[in-house]
Amino acid sequence: MPSIKQFQVTFDCAEPERVARFWCEVLGYVVPPPPEGFATWDDYESSRSPEDRGSWFACSDPSGVGPRLYFQRVPEGKVVKNRVHLDVRVGTGLVGEERLAVLEAECARLVALGAVRVRLLPADDENESCIGMQDIEGNEFCID
Repeated sequence: MPSIKQFQVTFDCAEPERVARFWCEVLGYVVPPPPEGFATWDDYESSRSPEDRGSWFACSDPSGVGPRLYFQRVPEGKVVKNRVHLDVRVGTGLVGEERLAVLEAECARLVALGAVRVRLLPADDENESCIGMQDIEGNEFCID
């Protein structure tokens, strides 16, 4: 059986384009070109039925290494903790105060974009420090 080489991560949300653009800023991702036959995303959205407009949006890693992120509109709001979350790896290889300084700087950048800091999870005998956060619609993620 062949192994899977690519995957995408899908987010349920209320405002797909808004959340996708937030994650573009977080990860350095880009909005892909509009579907074939459309000069702009606005042209594409205008061609859709009113109830389908704004129902999804996506972003991708410009280097092609990271997974595509897909955001789909759902009618219900978020009510419980995510079962899966993203870890944004900014402190890889760093320890102690140097790691905390990098995590705090990234946290401040993301809070300015609309993220919410939840808590610092300090280093212990097994794990380095990380910061739990929420995106602009409350989806949990960590900076580690």
